[in-house]
Amino acid sequence: MTSSTPGTRRPGGRTARTRDAVRAATLAVLAEQGYQGLTVETVAARSGVHKTTVYRRWKNAEGLVADALELASGEPWPVPDTGSAREDLRALAQLVRSGFADPEMGPVSSAFIAAALQNPVAARALSAFFAERHRQSAAVVERAVGRGELPAGTDAAEVVRAAVAPVYYRLFISGEPVDGAAADLGADAAFAAARAGVYVT
Repeated sequence: MTSSTPGTRRPGGRTARTRDAVRAATLAVLAEQGYQGLTVETVAARSGVHKTTVYRRWKNAEGLVADALELASGEPWPVPDTGSAREDLRALAQLVRSGFADPEMGPVSSAFIAAALQNPVAARALSAFFAERHRQSAAVVERAVGRGELPAGTDAAEVVRAAVAPVYYRLFISGEPVDGAAADLGADAAFAAARAGVYVT
């Protein structure tokens, strides 16, 4: 990663504090105003970091979004471990559903997706974020293969995608309600398909 990448510097000390302040301000603005309201000026005012510093390190709204997603991708994801692949996949789908339903973080998550639909920099950052989430979540499938619940060679990331995809479809495509039953149904379908060998590569 080059030094020209928005928001990247060697971590530690004042730089780390500045990055944390800017990230917190970015998330707050996204929660309150969405991606359309995200500007360097609003983040600078909210964070207390001088506007010229924000411009120099993050360049623009896309750089702010990309850096916030980069930081988020490095945070641990509470991957469930119930001892059952079906229940683990259900728990993953419920984590996604409850995240978007959260009054504080839900609007932020929706704003990230809106940003990705409008800007290639944000789109690449969101893709990397999801790749890391899928990598972490793949453990539920890998454990299931080890227990003999799912066939060897099952593509773990594809099963995870299938389990959570119906939640995103309802939220961002069809606009249908996403309740607990709907999330469970998507996870159950992914588990049944995986058990039948659909995702064996």
